[in-house]
Amino acid sequence: MSMPHETFECGHTLEELSLYLDTGEFPDPPHLESCPECRSGLDSLRRLSAAGEELFASDLAAAGSGNDDWMKDILAHLALELRPGRSIPLRADDPADTLSQTEGSVLALVRSVTDSLPGAVAGKVRLDGDVTVPGEPVSVRLDLAVLFGHPLMPSAASLRADLAEALARHTELNVAAIDITITDIIDAPREEL
Repeated sequence: MSMPHETFECGHTLEELSLYLDTGEFPDPPHLESCPECRSGLDSLRRLSAAGEELFASDLAAAGSGNDDWMKDILAHLALELRPGRSIPLRADDPADTLSQTEGSVLALVRSVTDSLPGAVAGKVRLDGDVTVPGEPVSVRLDLAVLFGHPLMPSAASLRADLAEALARHTELNVAAIDITITDIIDAPREEL
């Protein structure tokens, strides 16, 4: 989810407020108590988050029970990944420019590459390491559900290569490791006879 970079009259942005709700970090915490514009922005972001949580709760309920536990887990992690997360700095040609991408966009990239692999579904996706410092080593950790009958090791090796290529092309992260854990085997639907 991308947050607009519109700056309030007080000099703060919705992106800063969103990061505050996610992490509790804010450059001037006492300011939040006294600024009506920031308080209004926080209230709006909280309402938006609550509405999103209601939609995910509805999706979780629709996912069913029993053998669908893996789907509930995936939906629960998607809710967390829709947040922008940490800001990842990017190099800029002009020193006056400040460029960044969100952690959420990188997680969405990992999920997109994973979903293109036949017979595999991404579960929990996370970036371990300090992505806010350029050049710091980062590990990509991915839980994977694989359709019964698909070879596990070749699927994981192929996915690791595809992820490395996509991350090198679309990010400036120093990816030290891509750890894939196969956490579930999904039963293939039985055909009606």
